[in-house]
Amino acid sequence: MNLSLDLTQLSFLLKPFFILLGSYFLGFVFEKIIIKKLYSLANLTASEYDNLIIKSLRGKTIFVFLIAGVFLATLELNLPDKYQNIINQVLIASIIIVSTWFIANVAGQSIRVYSASSSGALPSASILNIVTKAIIIILGGLIVIHSFGISITPLITALGVGGLAVSLALQDTLSNLFSGMQIIFSRQIKPGDYIMLDSGEAGYVTDITWRTTTIRELPNNVVVIPNSKLSSAIVKNYNLPDTEMAVLVQVGVHYESDLEHVEKVTIEVGNEIMQEVEGGVTEFAAFTRYNEFADSSINFTVILRAKEFVNQYLIKHEFIKRLHKKYKEEKITIPYPIRTIEFANNLECKNSPLN
Repeated sequence: MNLSLDLTQLSFLLKPFFILLGSYFLGFVFEKIIIKKLYSLANLTASEYDNLIIKSLRGKTIFVFLIAGVFLATLELNLPDKYQNIINQVLIASIIIVSTWFIANVAGQSIRVYSASSSGALPSASILNIVTKAIIIILGGLIVIHSFGISITPLITALGVGGLAVSLALQDTLSNLFSGMQIIFSRQIKPGDYIMLDSGEAGYVTDITWRTTTIRELPNNVVVIPNSKLSSAIVKNYNLPDTEMAVLVQVGVHYESDLEHVEKVTIEVGNEIMQEVEGGVTEFAAFTRYNEFADSSINFTVILRAKEFVNQYLIKHEFIKRLHKKYKEEKITIPYPIRTIEFANNLECKNSPLN
C-alpha cells in the first residue's frame, strides 16, 4: 500500500516536472532555431528595426517559455487558491519584468538606429539611451508593484518628497544631467562635431553621457568636460551649419610684382590644390583678395575650402609648397622683412655738420 502511494505521489510530481522540462526545451529550440532563422531573414531587409527587435528577443524567449511552463505545472498540482494566486502574481510580475527588459532594449537600440539614419536629426549619445531605459524600467517597476495589489500613489508621493531631498544633495549631478539633455536636444553640439571652447579646449565630441561630455583632441588626448560647464561656455562648432569651411592662407609679394600676374598664378595653384589634394572641395574655385600695403610687401589672402576642419592642415601644407615652387618658376618674389629709409638731399645738407 505504501508502495502504491509512493508511486502515485511520484506520478503526481513527474507530470509537472516534465512540463517544466518540456517548456525549457521548447524555449531552447525556439531560441536557437526560430530566433536564429528570423534574424537571418531580418538581415535580408533594408530596415534595421526588424534586426534590433529580433536581437532584443535573444535570451528572453526561454524565460517566457519557463513562465508558461511554471503556470501549467502549478495547474497540474491543484494547489489551494491562496497559493495559486500568489504564484500567479509572481508569474505576472515576471512577465512584466521580461517585457520591460525587452522594451527598454528595443527603445535604446531604436534611438541609436534613428539617430544614425536621420542625418543628425537626433544626435546619438549615451545619455539618451540611459534616460530612455531608466524611464521604461521605472514604469515597469511601478507596474510590477501595482500587480501585487500595492497602491503606488503613496509610493509616488514618498518618492516625490524623497526626490526633493535627494535633489538638494545632488545639485551638481542633476545640473550635469539636465545640462546634458539640453545640449542633446538643442542639437547645437552632437557626437562627431569638432568644437572649440572659449577656454581653449578643442577636439571632436566623442560622447555625451549623463554627467560629462568627452572631447578627443587632434593629438589623441581626451578632455572630459562637465555638462554644466559646457552648456554655459562659449563654443565654436566647426560642423555648423555644415562641415565645409574656408581655408585662409596669408601671402605677401614684392612691391615691384605685377599684381594681375600674381593673382592669376596664385589662383591656378589654388584650383590645382582643390582638385588634387584629399579634403579639398573640388567644385570650389579659389580666389584672392589684396588687403594690405605692408612694410616690405603687398599682402593678400588666398581663400580655399576644406571638407572638414582637419583637412585644412594638408591643404595649407600642399598649397604653400606648390605656390613657393610656382613663384620661383614665374620669377615672383616673396620678400624678406626689410625696411628702407630714404633721406632727402636738401635735408641731409642742411643738417650736415660740415656746413
